[in-house]
Amino acid sequence: MQWLALPDPRKNIALAFENVAEARAWLARQPRAQPQQTLAALVMQVEAIDGSACDPALTIELLGLLRTAAIPLQERIEPRFARRALPLPADDYRDFELVARFWHRLGVAYLRRYEEQGISGRSLALNRAASALRLAAYAYFLAAYECPSALDRLLIGTLTLAIHDDVLVRPLPDQDFPSLGDTTVAGHLAWAFLLRLIDPYRLTESQLTVTNRALGRWRELAEFRSEPAPRARPRNLDLSILAPLPDGAPRWLDVQAIDHKLRKRLTALQQGASPESLKLGRELTPSASIRLLKEIRHSLTLPERDTGGEGGDIALAFGGENAYAMLRDEFLNAAGDIGVDSSTLAHQRTAVFGFDRAERATTAVKKQMPIATEAWKLFDGMVLRPSADSGARRQSPCLVAAQVGGQPRLGVLFGLQVAAGDVLSGGLYWYEGEIEAGWLKRDEPHDPASPRIPAFLICADEDLSLVLPATAGARLNVDLAIDGTSLAHLRPDEVLERGVDFVRYACHAV
Repeated sequence: MQWLALPDPRKNIALAFENVAEARAWLARQPRAQPQQTLAALVMQVEAIDGSACDPALTIELLGLLRTAAIPLQERIEPRFARRALPLPADDYRDFELVARFWHRLGVAYLRRYEEQGISGRSLALNRAASALRLAAYAYFLAAYECPSALDRLLIGTLTLAIHDDVLVRPLPDQDFPSLGDTTVAGHLAWAFLLRLIDPYRLTESQLTVTNRALGRWRELAEFRSEPAPRARPRNLDLSILAPLPDGAPRWLDVQAIDHKLRKRLTALQQGASPESLKLGRELTPSASIRLLKEIRHSLTLPERDTGGEGGDIALAFGGENAYAMLRDEFLNAAGDIGVDSSTLAHQRTAVFGFDRAERATTAVKKQMPIATEAWKLFDGMVLRPSADSGARRQSPCLVAAQVGGQPRLGVLFGLQVAAGDVLSGGLYWYEGEIEAGWLKRDEPHDPASPRIPAFLICADEDLSLVLPATAGARLNVDLAIDGTSLAHLRPDEVLERGVDFVRYACHAV
């Protein structure tokens, strides 16, 4: 176990109890109405047990009591940091760090006392360590903070120990998570590795919830292998990209059986089955579930992100109105635009002045106003914002625009996460084809002072799609009138993509 480097235990924390009865009494005194305070106290006691000289069997029992007490507290705290705009405010970050620290330190405590146990105790210690480390990693995915390499090494180490002791697939009940049934070390680790390797940061909160649920159900179907499965179309994930593998650790995770599950559910969804009937939950519509399962299948085939490409600086404009300004070189809703599209006022001004003076004045204002952008850097196939104080808090996937090679481009920033040093990083892709920026026309009576709604028509080969703000209220199979583009009337057919501030529809001209 020399290759498994555990952090040094803390020796300066007093243990609040000496036996199970005292531990139960101590837990009963904790303020359940204050989950952060109580979970912080549990973290301290996990670290106290980790650094103590308790009897080995008592250690495992005490850690189990603290684990049981922490689960409802975690469920109450998680919504405070789940997929919020980044970087997290200080209070929300402390909540995230508290949850991640509890599970991380609990996993370490189980591993540290592993060698002191008999064979049945070793099996339980490794099972609970794998579960705790998986939950620690999930906290990072949920908060969209970079998962530390130390967690990857601990997960790989747990895998190696379980293989050495021949307990990798030994099933054990878990009263704290009854919905999982019996669990194995292999199942917990496969679950953790699968989420890690499909790039969970590019998923929305709803997508992450559905993905985590599905992979949890299929966790035992994955198989660890020293050699890749010899199939014509193998589905093998390479674990060596996560951390150096010690002797005895398998390199490959065979996910062929999980891919089969994904294909079956895709077929069922396409034939009209509901996500709930397929045990995928209620969070996503059938079409959104289809898109997600296709993305997961693609990720299981090609789990590594693309690297390389151009580097340098890039100025990103965020949101539909800034994107419109970038593509049209004028603002859609600048100061002074209020009432400009009122036809009555326009006719009156034209009759008096010979032209719509307000329109000319507004256009002049638009040309002079700078477009709000943020300074990001292109590096290794990603975009980075060097420090947290260089711009607003951001959430992905979101609509962006930029000047690329002297031409305005419209695209999406996705997979946003916070890395060491409060660096924001994410992926970036540009829409291909001809892109026209316009706005939605309102056929019904409306307030002349209300702002225009940006709309982006994308023509790629023979395919048409339309990007609208998420708040536009467009509906499938309901005609839309567009101004400022070559096509004036469109009908949305299908949602192709949904971000935090936009929706992209497949559509056709009417």
